[in-house]
Amino acid sequence: MMSTNRTRPEPPADGEPSVRAIDRILAYAALALAAASIISFFAIIIGTATGMDQKAFGEGVWPLLAGLPLFGLPLAFVLIVVLLVMSFVRKGRTGRRP
Repeated sequence: MMSTNRTRPEPPADGEPSVRAIDRILAYAALALAAASIISFFAIIIGTATGMDQKAFGEGVWPLLAGLPLFGLPLAFVLIVVLLVMSFVRKGRTGRRP
């Protein structure tokens, strides 16, 4: 039979809580979303500067590139706020331990 006793990892000796995998995932996801949104924003600017008209932006991958900054940047902001809240909660719990 498998044991279900799970222990929490001990914090490092200096009292600073360790970085969890979910924190890294949230940080990298926010960074990737923000970077992809900014790159697609500049792609639209470059496309407009090279003479593309409104009809050309409605075909191919351009609608996706136009929609990415509309959803990617706010979602990246929400991920960063979630990461900050999780970090504050974890540091608060670490500070209360004897």
